[in-house]
Amino acid sequence: MFDGVAKRYDLTNSVLSFAQDRRWRRATRAALDLHPGDRVLDLAAGTGVSTEELARSGAWAVATDFSLGMLRAGEGRSVPFVAGDALHLPFADGAFDAVTMSFGLRNVVQHEQGLVELARVTRPGGRLVVCEFSTPTFSPFRAVYMNYLMRALPAVARAVSSNPEAYVYLAESIRAWPDQAALATRIQDAGWTGVGWRNLTGGIVALHRAVKPAA
Repeated sequence: MFDGVAKRYDLTNSVLSFAQDRRWRRATRAALDLHPGDRVLDLAAGTGVSTEELARSGAWAVATDFSLGMLRAGEGRSVPFVAGDALHLPFADGAFDAVTMSFGLRNVVQHEQGLVELARVTRPGGRLVVCEFSTPTFSPFRAVYMNYLMRALPAVARAVSSNPEAYVYLAESIRAWPDQAALATRIQDAGWTGVGWRNLTGGIVALHRAVKPAA
């Protein structure tokens, strides 16, 4: 499915989010608190547009994705690409100072195990940031947003996406995803500590931040 949307994926995301995706990428980079020389894994990186944003910090950022079509669509970007499965990452234990996943955890069926695997490749004391769709906190806005997801989003996707049917799945997966507190609990259960979150765009998106225990 993701191979099928790769060609116009970044354009479609910008249109559907009213260009908020750029702000969300900047917020993710800031939340990771990256420094020059840090090693950061961008998992489910797609075409690597999010990885390039991370690299602006001076950190060494690597894009990893399960979809070869996505990786091919990102050819020419200034970051390294590695094909990989979120449940069996091709990296050594403790290889990264920070790890992140933007709008990808929702697509890992065993996402709890994916969080455990992310912890494995993070050094003790390293950081995790998950940027993911979430639940708007203001009830009237939440109702409008859910209506947009199920009605307008597929219609807009038909106009700009290379595979509009995939965005019906997108809308359904967002509606079924746990809210901020429930996801925080799952991150903690996967072995991360200091879990907290920050809402963006009224809770349409939430940044969950955590740390791998030092011991």
